[in-house]
Amino acid sequence: MKKVAFYTLGCKLNYSETSTISRSFEEKGYKKVGFTEDPDIFIINTCSVTENADKKCAKIVREARSISPDAYIAIIGCYAQLKPREIAAIPGVDAVLGAAEKFRLVELLDGFVRQPSALVFASEIENAHQFQTSYSLRDRTRTFLKVQDGCDYSCSFCTIPLARGVSRSDSIANIVKTATEIGKTDVKEIVLTGVNTGDFGIRDGKREERFITLIEALDNVEGIDRFRISSIEPNLLTNEIIQFVSQSKKFAPHFHVPLQSGSNKILKLMKRRYLRELYADRVTEIKAAMPDACIGADVIVGFPGETNSDFLETYEFINQLDVSYLHVFTYSERENTLAAALSGSVPKNVRAERSRMLHILSEKKRRKFYEQNLSNEAVVLFENDIEDGMMHGFTGNYIRVTARYDPLVVNEFKKIKLKNISQRGLVEVEEPSPEVLAD
Repeated sequence: MKKVAFYTLGCKLNYSETSTISRSFEEKGYKKVGFTEDPDIFIINTCSVTENADKKCAKIVREARSISPDAYIAIIGCYAQLKPREIAAIPGVDAVLGAAEKFRLVELLDGFVRQPSALVFASEIENAHQFQTSYSLRDRTRTFLKVQDGCDYSCSFCTIPLARGVSRSDSIANIVKTATEIGKTDVKEIVLTGVNTGDFGIRDGKREERFITLIEALDNVEGIDRFRISSIEPNLLTNEIIQFVSQSKKFAPHFHVPLQSGSNKILKLMKRRYLRELYADRVTEIKAAMPDACIGADVIVGFPGETNSDFLETYEFINQLDVSYLHVFTYSERENTLAAALSGSVPKNVRAERSRMLHILSEKKRRKFYEQNLSNEAVVLFENDIEDGMMHGFTGNYIRVTARYDPLVVNEFKKIKLKNISQRGLVEVEEPSPEVLAD
């Protein structure tokens, strides 16, 4: 029985796909092991959102080869689709598989016998038009369920359409079936994920179903207590979706809504499909329907042409917004994107300083959001990763709660009262046990 190990870079979508691919190996008689457990095969699922993600791939290959010198190393994922020949030239790589081939790993590399040079299976991205059902299982308490893949948007900074192809979706019937099957396991929360989740419903190039209809159907799935929407574009986050979540039995009051910039000038250069006024309106609508809702935002700093005035406009816009946290990305030049040809490159030290400022603002936003929730009762799903005798979980509105480890509480929903703020989250001192402490 050959041993296979997996390593995933990037987004929740990648995690769902890695987990699905790993199960296909197990079904063929391979044994899944940890990265350092002397595997016979390494499968590395890559990201290519930033330049650093590319560099990480080469480092992981070196680590894998040092752990198991004779192992077979295959690279899949977005970076593999964008630069297959470049990856094939990395010392130690045995195979590279693109977007249309990655789910056929076991078939294409049957036997996993090393060759004198790396094999490349990476067809043109136009061939990646079929939807592959994917979900994570046994990796975390929560499951990431892919409902959509690819993207038809053409944001000037983004390589995802080149790496994943056109927008396409699973059917509602199949998603409900998959969620029902997951509900028969010990999973209690499902996170809906995709490249452009709100664009759900496209099959064979035509829109056949709607995202609101999907979440209405999932709200009635038995065995799953909580659903969460991973990310949704502001122009696709309709009032209908917001109102449904506010009245839902199972959907969490948590929205992650990419902003990218608070400057309309920069949003236009990015070729985003909205202006800041629409984004502010979405935040207002969410908070009006769900005052305790958590709202996260993605922001890119240092985009070409972003002057100090443009950045300060973004900073002040976010400062005034009732958002709960930020994911801050420092712009990096990507080949074959429109932004790479734009003038007005921002010096890297300036990009770093702007990133630092927004990270500080994010922490202030998060703490304010936590303070607003003090004394509230909330339901926490405690997860199974334990660190220094402490476990953690999340409320429906994405407040991180830490507590002293109790095996009876792992993967269980517990109602608590949010009393104290610690560095890592809000911690209640009475439940789930008398010994819960601030970390």
